[in-house]
Amino acid sequence: MSSQRTVLLLGATGRTGGRVLDQLLRRGVRVRAVVRSAERLPQGVADDPNLTVTVADLLSLGDEDLAQQVLGCDAVISCLGHVTSLRGVFGPPRDLVTRATTRVCGAIETLRPAHPARLILMSSVSVNRAGGLDTRRGSFGKLVAWMLRGLVPPARDNQRAADFLAGVIGEADPYVQWAAVRPDSLREGDVTEYALHDGLVSSLVRPDETNMANVAHFMCELATDPEAWAAWQGKLPVIVNARSALN
Repeated sequence: MSSQRTVLLLGATGRTGGRVLDQLLRRGVRVRAVVRSAERLPQGVADDPNLTVTVADLLSLGDEDLAQQVLGCDAVISCLGHVTSLRGVFGPPRDLVTRATTRVCGAIETLRPAHPARLILMSSVSVNRAGGLDTRRGSFGKLVAWMLRGLVPPARDNQRAADFLAGVIGEADPYVQWAAVRPDSLREGDVTEYALHDGLVSSLVRPDETNMANVAHFMCELATDPEAWAAWQGKLPVIVNARSALN
């Protein structure tokens, strides 16, 4: 029986998703990628024997087709997000992340895998943990976050996806386990030292920095390293560059 892992990657043509794809393939992981345009995949990966690409709109896939994508996968990594343009932020689909998250979880539940599948979601520091656990965010920060979720659809979308995982899937689901990774201000750059925190470490008005390559590295660790998964399963870890965490 092969010990090689299989990961379904959503958002593989994005800036962070492309880095996740590259790092997974470098680790020898089998990757299934659902993309709307194969031409936007990172250079040099198209011929990798461990990569299988399906060109489709994820939200338009039928339930059976989505289940086939999930079937046999140890983990699903979602780097889906909204394009940083006026149309991308305010145009449809405004609930891309939430709909994708709920549909993937539904597909996993339908398949009833013998071992729980890991869902690793790229989220945002604008997202609050339930129950007021992010105590570092004061009254003004909470007001800013509330306004963002009310006025900026992607912020509301990310919060609803996280709320679904924490409130509906929870920590005892027999088929789905999850973690939602919360980076701060995303930056270019290579993999560097980074810090992980249970809760927030900066304010929305004075953000820290997080290299996209660091986010990708951590998400790959969650998909492949049992110890990393045991530490962060069912949580919303905040990831920031180590130097930022010391400032």
